[in-house]
Order: sequence, then structure tokens, then C-alpha cells
Amino acid sequence: MDTSKHTMTTLFQQLGLPSSDEQIEQFVTDHKLSPELKLADAPFWSQAQRHFITESLEQDADWCELIDELDAQLRH
Repeated sequence: MDTSKHTMTTLFQQLGLPSSDEQIEQFVTDHKLSPELKLADAPFWSQAQRHFITESLEQDADWCELIDELDAQLRH
């Protein structure tokens, strides 16, 4: 079982995205979601990223809190 503490940096690494604080901030600045669009349905995800997000949320995985946080950031 994975007992490591997940962070936004490790979420971005898991998604295969650049993961420095500056790169995460830039990603959030560059990608915005409309209120009616589900996070996993955003057009900027690859199929693998979309699958990871969907599966994590469906299974209420350890990543859910961070995925929800990212979702909120992309809507501001």
C-alpha cells in the first residue's frame, strides 16, 4: 500500500506533467474550465491522464483531494 503523502507536485508527476511550483502555476493559468465541464472531460488531458483522473475519483483514491483541489483552481 502506498502511504506516501501526496502533494500537487506529486499529482503533476503522476499525470506526467512538469511539476515545479512555477510550472504548476503556469498550467493553472493556461487551462481554465467552464462550470459545466467535468475535470476529466477537459480537452487538454491525454487519454491516460483522463483515465487516471476518472479512475481515482471513482475509487475515492488517495489522489481525490488533490484532484478536487486542482479542479477548483482551474475554475477560478
